Order: sequence, then C-alpha cells, then structure tokens
Amino acid sequence: EHHLLFGYKAADEVRKKLITLWNVYSFYATYASVDGFNPEEYPLSKCSLTILDKWILAKTHLLIKVGRETLDEFRVDHFMKFFEVFLDELSNWYVRRNRRRFWKSEDDDDKNTAYATLYHVLKIIIKVFSPVLPFVSETIYQNLVRNSEKQSKESVHICDYPKLDESFVDYDLIRNVDALKKI
Repeated sequence: EHHLLFGYKAADEVRKKLITLWNVYSFYATYASVDGFNPEEYPLSKCSLTILDKWILAKTHLLIKVGRETLDEFRVDHFMKFFEVFLDELSNWYVRRNRRRFWKSEDDDDKNTAYATLYHVLKIIIKVFSPVLPFVSETIYQNLVRNSEKQSKESVHICDYPKLDESFVDYDLIRNVDALKKI
C-alpha cells in the first residue's frame, strides 16, 4: 500500500530540499565568480583531493548509481530519500567544513581543488536530478555549465545521464567518514 504525499506540508518539504540545493549552488557561484575560478582551466585532479573531497565524490558517484536504479524502477520516492540525505551531507558536511578553503585570500591549488570538486558534484547532481526537477536543473545548468564550458550542450535535457565511475567510489572511506560524522 502506497500513500501519496500531497498538499502543503509535502510541498513545503520539497521546497526545503530545493533551497538547500540552491544554497550550495549559490555558494559556489558567488565565490567562484569572485575568485574568477574557471573549471576548464582547473579540471578535477584526483592527485590533489583531500579526504573530504574524495568522500563527497564517492557519495556523488553513488548518487548516480542509486538514481539510475530507482528511476529505472520508477521509484522516485526512494531516489528522493537518498537525495535528501546526500544534500544534507553536501551542504552541512562538505561545504560547511570546507568554507575556509574557499575563503582563502591566496590563489592556491587547494582552493582550486575545492572549487573543482564542488563544480564536478553540482554538474552531476543537476544531470541526475533533471528527470525529477526539470526546470530547476535547467536553470542551474544554464548558469553553471553553459557559462563555464564552451563545448557544453545547449540544455541539461540533451546531456547523457551521468555514468558511474567506480574509481571514485571508495566504500571504506565512506564508512570511515560516516562513522566520524556520527561521533
């Protein structure tokens, strides 16, 4: 038996999740713009990633996997539950704990790695999420990707669904960082 969530309370919950996503995107857009960060000049480099970078990238690539599986089964509700936890981790654990890296006054590799990681994560999120929230994902795609990558496609909706890259998914790292979070 399935219960449909409908009405103001359910809509309010969705709005809160969207605000979290929008806030992470706004954080990136604001600081990357101020610092003149260009993702084409600083592509994601695995050799300079911190533990938290590796952790959020592992979680992001799991999001691709869960998104593919749940959408193939037409279980958007399961996808949304996973996405809600993911957004909380991205906002409250990755961005919040890395703010100093973004705020550094000097233009250094660590700061650029943080930007490159967050850009990579946001780009995947909007592609994974585009079938569920087409207008929000398109707006972010136009502002984020189209303004950053000359060769990007015209719309998020003509991009391929992201492919899981197992090399990013380190289950031991995920378990360790998640255990640290609980403590």
